[in-house]
Amino acid sequence: MSENDEVEQPFISHLIELRNRLLRVVLSVLVVFLAMTPFANEIYNFLAQPLMHFLPENSSMVAIDVVSPFLTPFKLVLVAAIFISVPIILYQFWAFVAPGLYSHEKRMIAPLLVASTLLFALGMVFAYFVVFPLVFGFLTSAAPEGVTVMTDIAKYLDFVLTMFFAFGMAFEVPIVTIVLVWAGIMTPQQLADKRPYVIVGAFVIGMFLTPPDAISQTLLAVPIWLLFEAGLLFSRLFVRKGKRKRIAKG
Repeated sequence: MSENDEVEQPFISHLIELRNRLLRVVLSVLVVFLAMTPFANEIYNFLAQPLMHFLPENSSMVAIDVVSPFLTPFKLVLVAAIFISVPIILYQFWAFVAPGLYSHEKRMIAPLLVASTLLFALGMVFAYFVVFPLVFGFLTSAAPEGVTVMTDIAKYLDFVLTMFFAFGMAFEVPIVTIVLVWAGIMTPQQLADKRPYVIVGAFVIGMFLTPPDAISQTLLAVPIWLLFEAGLLFSRLFVRKGKRKRIAKG
């Protein structure tokens, strides 16, 4: 067997393993999607409650496009199926890359994957229960006199998914902070020195990712700042723990 064949065989085996794991991911999403499909309308109704609560008594949501009443709930169910399947997706990713990692990398990456998933979910929960009531209450009350608020269901879903993504990513700030320190890109002190820029950047992000009102912008910017502080604290603990280990080995 030639040297090229020896190199090619592991490469092909990795491709086969990657294909199999991607198929498992797709299958898991499909199974969850099919299981949730009969409840698509109920799931959408639950998602619409923060807005429905503030609509005028004789007002309701509308469907502008002909196929929106059918496709919009299914789009929501597909996105929900992907999110529910995240533990399986992360496991398949972990099982694929773990053999090539060092032991200390395995000990670090596994908790980060779990923590990042939980923080993203926490960001969505925060958006649904805290941000949406305040934002929709403000937006519906700000409508000019004589204007009836009747939101399109497809546009509402796009808006909500954008907000979920924005707050989910915002809640990943501690993970980014810890990874920067762990990778040696920055020290905790360097990150602390960047605090004023982080605060300004948080409000800029809130300005671009939320509706044009001070409430929703602040509700995104303040958690980003606080989560940065939390990540900074944990990164300092991580550095101290690493120093103690090196002293003990020395």
